[in-house]
Amino acid sequence: MDQRESHLRSVLKGFTWRIIATSTTMSIAYFITGEIGDALKIGAIEFVGKIFIYYLHERIWQAIPRGKVRNIFKRKKP
Repeated sequence: MDQRESHLRSVLKGFTWRIIATSTTMSIAYFITGEIGDALKIGAIEFVGKIFIYYLHERIWQAIPRGKVRNIFKRKKP
């Protein structure tokens, strides 16, 4: 059975997380600046940039065979 996630699932996970995280960023930006326009601009830039970075991160991890990282960090017996 293939344990890899589809590209669509990675995109959907990234999108839903970005909605939550961007809402947080916009709230913080509004709290600091007191300007709704600035908060929305900051949120928009953050949303687009970070969803792309998240997608790349997910796809890189999907390219690494399962167990490979664990094997790198296992202590080798003498």
